[in-house]
Amino acid sequence: MQFQQLLYFVAVAETRHFTRAAERVHVSQPSLSQQIRALEKELGAELFSRARGNVALTDAGEALLPLARRILADTETARVEVQELVQLRRGRVRLGAPPSLCTGLLPDVLRAFHDLHPGIELLIEESGSHDLVRELARGALDLALVVMPLPAASPALTTVELLHEDLVVVSSAAAPAPRRPVRIADLEGEPLVMFRHGYDLRELTVAACRAEGFEPSFTVEGGEMDAVLGFVRAGLGVAVVPSMVAARARDLRVTALARPGLRRTIAIAHRSDVAPPRAARELQRVLFSAGTAGGATNPTD
Repeated sequence: MQFQQLLYFVAVAETRHFTRAAERVHVSQPSLSQQIRALEKELGAELFSRARGNVALTDAGEALLPLARRILADTETARVEVQELVQLRRGRVRLGAPPSLCTGLLPDVLRAFHDLHPGIELLIEESGSHDLVRELARGALDLALVVMPLPAASPALTTVELLHEDLVVVSSAAAPAPRRPVRIADLEGEPLVMFRHGYDLRELTVAACRAEGFEPSFTVEGGEMDAVLGFVRAGLGVAVVPSMVAARARDLRVTALARPGLRRTIAIAHRSDVAPPRAARELQRVLFSAGTAGGATNPTD
């Protein structure tokens, strides 16, 4: 009994038609019929009755059908399991993340993942959460780190919270030390270095200032994370950044925000209708290990 014979048998049983079954399994109809006859000869029983052009299962065919389906399903499971093991030796993971996480969290995480699976190619897409959600929806990413809550019109995504992170104020080490801790109201009239439109951090900071009744004052705006830190380092103003980013900017002064402060929630997201590949699930495990190990640090001066 051969695998292909069982595949052809199930196709005929489900379509009740030899020609349509042959089209389904991409073989010629004579070849399919020949393999069915060979299977019947080996089993010593007819599997189909073919009276007047109507194809129906015999009692023997009815008995074989659930067993054949189970064998085919087990074979597919074995193929998938082996393929997933292969994916951990070679393949790729497409990960999206906000630039702040590419600066703060991801360097150590990707180093750990690469040490475990050096054959996996890592493709990183830096963008804001709104853009990353769209990329997930169209299948361009396997996973994305997004800032919660997601846009109201988000497609069907599965999200799992990874970490909660405090935001802090960074300023030039040469500038006068700000009061500690800094209240959001203290930022009124303070020159701010602001991220470009589309940054979750920009929206969060501006919303917090407006909630205190004032519009923030920008000395420089439109930068990416590295540019913003460089402008702060040059003394052009202060910036509100995630604590993990601040922890790596050792030449800047870091000051906590007064309670209740500002926090953001980071989650791992993927499409609900498509399971991430094995390599992506392994990266997800490494991300959770890093998040549990202390992703919500809050360094202060």
